[in-house]
Amino acid sequence: MDRVTVVGSINLDIVARASRLPGPGETVTDAVLSEHPGGKGANQALAAARMGADVSLVGRVGADPNADLALRLLRQSTVDLAGVGVDESAGTGVALIVVADDGENQIVVAPGANRALLPAHVEVAGAGYVVCQLEIPVEVVEAAATACTGMFCLNAAPVRPIPDAVLERVDLLVVNEVEASQLGPRIHRAGGMVALTRGADGAELYRGGRQIASARPPRVEVVDTTGAGDTFVGAMVASLAAGFDEAESLRRSVVAGALAATVHGAQPSLPTLAAVEDLL
Repeated sequence: MDRVTVVGSINLDIVARASRLPGPGETVTDAVLSEHPGGKGANQALAAARMGADVSLVGRVGADPNADLALRLLRQSTVDLAGVGVDESAGTGVALIVVADDGENQIVVAPGANRALLPAHVEVAGAGYVVCQLEIPVEVVEAAATACTGMFCLNAAPVRPIPDAVLERVDLLVVNEVEASQLGPRIHRAGGMVALTRGADGAELYRGGRQIASARPPRVEVVDTTGAGDTFVGAMVASLAAGFDEAESLRRSVVAGALAATVHGAQPSLPTLAAVEDLL
């Protein structure tokens, strides 16, 4: 199996579970507070590792207690953390998350040390698959895309302007419906595939604007959708790295994402390969 290198964010998620999401200017009380390791890069790295991939992570944390909390589950995993550095000038990234009883969420991220990740920190030599998201500086994503000699995957979340050179280099672009609508037709400029995730409706895979595969999730009891998208990305790359074809990789990723929505928290919810195969 080819090695997967994830270049991305590492956060501590501070989660408030409430009966419903607040509207603008509204306060919702009686929430239950918890803390979990998170960050899109860290989530995707751990998700790929739990799906059986050989994974390394490149990122930054702060010199603070939150770093230990953010890295706790990664340190217990098989993910190689040699590429994770400590920035003395900024705190570890924090995500403030509200999760409603129906599983929907609202997220605000304070990037902290993730902004200190520089192109010079990018080391992807020997990786068959390189994965990035947009919770890190765009110039770092550009550096990873340029240095990648294997398959380059970009999860365009949170959505922000993406240089044409990056889109043209992408082998697998992963977007949800909101991100796809904001990026527009440019998503199909990618030279490779586009995976469009549709939540409870599953996902579709495109090449050159033409649909080549689709998958529907199994019926599950949704309690928290936080991390489900990251699970999809990690599972998709891990499945491709394991030699599965595009359609089967999509199917396995949709099942993994559905399983992630059945457990509270991002990283605590990431399913194992055995759990996915049992449901398959």
